[in-house]
Amino acid sequence: MIWEYVYRTTFVYFLVLVVIRMMGKREIGQLSPFDFVVAIIIAELAAIPMEASEIPLWHSVLPLVILGALEVLVSYVTLFSRKLRGFICGYPQVIIKNGFLLRDEMRKARYNLDDLMAQMRDKGIVDLDDVEFAVLETSGRLSVILKSQHRPVTPADLGISTPYEGLPTVLVMDGNIMNNNLKEVNLDENWLREKLEERGFSPRKVLLATLGTDGRLFVNRK
Repeated sequence: MIWEYVYRTTFVYFLVLVVIRMMGKREIGQLSPFDFVVAIIIAELAAIPMEASEIPLWHSVLPLVILGALEVLVSYVTLFSRKLRGFICGYPQVIIKNGFLLRDEMRKARYNLDDLMAQMRDKGIVDLDDVEFAVLETSGRLSVILKSQHRPVTPADLGISTPYEGLPTVLVMDGNIMNNNLKEVNLDENWLREKLEERGFSPRKVLLATLGTDGRLFVNRK
């Protein structure tokens, strides 16, 4: 009996994992209302076969697969239809424009001042007078654009040119050489091993090694 529960739980776990992966790489806070509803239904359907051994697995497997396929279909359709995307996901709403609160938009979104102040504080903003625009995104998050005099100074503001930085390339991770990444930067494994040997390391003893766009090699041992 216990092995049946183990089997059911393991099977449903991997099935739900596949279905969730099908939904894409959006964060939970970025789920549309449709995605959120699907996630709730998936959780409910997944719990049924794990709790009730008398119910055949396919009674939950089939709805889970249908929901996953429906989610993928709707996601693809919304890529090409803005109207459908707006119906399912909604549209961003401007809450603050030119430094003024738009009460009508806040009422439409049922978004109160306490919510606004809380999200402002979360972004390190304590004075609404510093805000030029604030947009309530479809995910419920608030995007804020500060007035120009309150934005951090950038090198462009000072007329200073800066070199290209880019992202470092991971060459070794958890002791494994990333050969594809080496090829992308026109290097080979022999070069990497020589550089590591100069520092007294072998790839197996390296937790992480990255190559910056400036040519500097960062090595962190295990």
